[in-house]
Amino acid sequence: MKKILRTKISRRQFAVNTAIGSLGITFIPRHVFGGQGKLSANEKLNVACIGVGGRGAASVNAVHKANNVVALCDVDSRQASKMYKKIPKAKVFNDFRVMMDQMEKEIDAVTVATPDHTHAVAGMAAIKRGKHLYCEKPLAHSIHEIRAMMKAARDYKVITQLGNQGHSFDHIRVFCEWIWDGAIGNVTEVLAGCGAVHCKIPLLPKLKEKHDIPKELDWDYWLGPAQERPYHPMYLPGQWRGWSPFGSGTIGDWICHVVDPVFWALDLGAPSSVQATAENYDPVLHKDTFPAGSKVVFQFPANDKRGPIKLVWHSGETHIPRPPELEQGRKSPVTGAVVIGDKGKIIYGSHGAGGVRIIPEVKMKQYKRPDPTLPRVKGHHNDWLDSIRTGKQAGSNFEYGGPLTELAQLGIIAIKMLGKKLEWDGPNMRFTNNPEANQYINPPYRKGWSL
Repeated sequence: MKKILRTKISRRQFAVNTAIGSLGITFIPRHVFGGQGKLSANEKLNVACIGVGGRGAASVNAVHKANNVVALCDVDSRQASKMYKKIPKAKVFNDFRVMMDQMEKEIDAVTVATPDHTHAVAGMAAIKRGKHLYCEKPLAHSIHEIRAMMKAARDYKVITQLGNQGHSFDHIRVFCEWIWDGAIGNVTEVLAGCGAVHCKIPLLPKLKEKHDIPKELDWDYWLGPAQERPYHPMYLPGQWRGWSPFGSGTIGDWICHVVDPVFWALDLGAPSSVQATAENYDPVLHKDTFPAGSKVVFQFPANDKRGPIKLVWHSGETHIPRPPELEQGRKSPVTGAVVIGDKGKIIYGSHGAGGVRIIPEVKMKQYKRPDPTLPRVKGHHNDWLDSIRTGKQAGSNFEYGGPLTELAQLGIIAIKMLGKKLEWDGPNMRFTNNPEANQYINPPYRKGWSL
């Protein structure tokens, strides 16, 4: 068996090894071999994948190319059957807790691609066993979960990566280099958004229906830490994104893609305030879902490199305004951003600032592009896997991806408190002017579930 090194041995494993050593027994666990903490480029990792249908299949395929997928876990065999057949040597589970208990010594790294509401519980089960973690976006379903995952990743010294693939694209590096070169001067405002609609208001009356649970689905495990409710086929597969007990709506699904370039280039950090508006949406009557269209305004304070910045997020039917500088016949991005500086504007699409360019085109042609300064990477999963081998953190590790995801959760809370400007104290994780909003920072789990 290949011998894999984790970046550092955990406190628990150190205690175990010390106890064994006191008995005169020499025991060296699989992950501590490797000399100086680096693995060869061809060294294979043993990876377990939690959530292997739908989007999860992409993670399985990405890590399977040059590593050993030793375990597959999914609560819905209808969705997972394709991967079960593709990797017949992998052990199959429907409960990640059982998988981690039985295979802890055989696993080096874990991918999580479950619905949003189970990202944290599944991810923490891996981190607390010292396993490196790749987690699909959004990182978690609440601000408390995000902070807990960030802290655990630091404490257990694991290599992490948020699944916002565009962070590993060349385009995002080009955008950063242009901003840092002063291509549009000092940035003051960003208009960002996504046209996807995750609104289930018309379907709310159907929640009273009764449905039998499919025999291939373990509904109790799928529900996880979410509060108890009957099974309904409107929730899955895939449709959970539009239901707030499980998903994070358009803002949660897309902010980690679309805002990523400006979050990096402008070092946005935490906002000082957030406020949401939406039409035809009642946060009480419609609490189980999201508006068809909404706008969320974030205010970011100045730092030592830039002035204050206003970020306006547009979801669903509320679209990004068309900049007047845009050439005739060209439309404003439905999914993407308009970045406004005191010397010009840049527009880009989604996933790592795809199609990034200065507008109008005449200014783009006049601009002398700087030489590349940021290293390029070859694939988002590969960035994570290579980081495990070198002991360096991946590009969108949780110290970066956590605060980025937090923007989405702040926006969702603002939608619950529609129309109210919420003052945010990031370091102390609380709203200073609205105690009612603080209840949404750490929603309670269903009995039997914890981080």
